[in-house]
Amino acid sequence: MEYFCSPGDAERIHQEWIDGFQTWLRGLGISAGNMSLYEQAADELAHYAVRTVDIMYRFFPEREDEDKQWDELMGIANRTDYDLRVHSKKPEDADGKRINPDSTEDLSYFDPQTNERFYPYVIEPAIGVNRTLLAVMMDAYTEKTNHKGETRVILKLEPELAPIKAAVLPLAKNNADIVGLAKKLKHGLQPSLRTVYDDTGGIGKLYARQDEIGTPFCVTVDHESLQDNAVTVRNRDTWEQERISTDQLESYLTSRLKS
Repeated sequence: MEYFCSPGDAERIHQEWIDGFQTWLRGLGISAGNMSLYEQAADELAHYAVRTVDIMYRFFPEREDEDKQWDELMGIANRTDYDLRVHSKKPEDADGKRINPDSTEDLSYFDPQTNERFYPYVIEPAIGVNRTLLAVMMDAYTEKTNHKGETRVILKLEPELAPIKAAVLPLAKNNADIVGLAKKLKHGLQPSLRTVYDDTGGIGKLYARQDEIGTPFCVTVDHESLQDNAVTVRNRDTWEQERISTDQLESYLTSRLKS
């Protein structure tokens, strides 16, 4: 992306982009400890840039040399007015005559408030989708040991990025009443948050499956649910469980996902 601004504001705006992207990346779940800033030295800068800052990510934590653990996640450059000045030049032949007077336009800008004409500076943040996705997945991947000593994979995606927000699971798939209530709850939640229904295994295996794909909450319908109209909601990250009334389930999940 290219962001145009006045020369006097370029330095401030450039820093705002640097700070803003760090905040945005942390909002995706990338930890601050796995990010760092690299200020390009004068002999590293592109010929058009007055300052370029790279946001680095620890893509290779297994390397012993810490300096080799990092690679560029994105770069944010202050390209000065180079772009618009170059595109505004009129090509000329050896005699100084314009080869094609209509080939380019004057891309300078007149500011009516300051009564000043200038070539805008360009702030250029460049970020790769693949690298960002990889960084998000690397930070989200965790392992946890359950009470049986088994190692489970948990993908701690930020709720906004989780493809599935909640999974509704019947404790007994052969009980028609439990299955019916579970499917009813799934369809009731579906308009407001993406929900799945799964009964293709025991409850432990179902929990593990949702943990691995990053589903923030599992909702379990059991025999008690038929009596008290409540379900057990399990937190992906803590494995803590809480009993919630079915008529409060949607508001509870929506509130927890936002927080």
